[in-house]
Amino acid sequence: MVRGKTQMKRIENATSRQVTFSKRRNGLLKKAYELSVLCDAEVGLIIFSPRGKLYEFARPSMEEILEKYQKRSKESDIAQITKEHDNQYCKQKLASMEEKKRILESTQRKMLGEGLESCSMAELNKLESQAERGLSHIRARKTEILVDQIECLKRKFAMGVNRYYLFGRIVIETL
Repeated sequence: MVRGKTQMKRIENATSRQVTFSKRRNGLLKKAYELSVLCDAEVGLIIFSPRGKLYEFARPSMEEILEKYQKRSKESDIAQITKEHDNQYCKQKLASMEEKKRILESTQRKMLGEGLESCSMAELNKLESQAERGLSHIRARKTEILVDQIECLKRKFAMGVNRYYLFGRIVIETL
């Protein structure tokens, strides 16, 4: 015989409801016991009947299970608070970085001569002095590179002259 699927709704008949509660309560308690024995799990089950009667199963003990639950619950709450704090910090950091990026992009456009319409005379003077300082640094670096290249060419020239004189002496001595 095949059982029909039970509809999940309140049983209207009080007697049938009580019988179903008793059978399902016993089945649930049995499953909790089996889970604790077979899997060596710590299990705590609390059931209140519709009339308020308490049924419980705990292995090893209800006190230990509840203490462990409260401890883990507090740890979870602390972890959640920390996670929320970290999220807020990251959001603030992201907003700050986006603002810095926006400012840098704006400054870069202005240094390229774009979007200068909204600049005041003081801002234009500041941009001009920044550009002049930048050019000064660029020119100084170019000068360093050119001086290094000139020194290198002088050394090569001196070595070439030495070889020429050395080669000239060898030719003269062999004559």
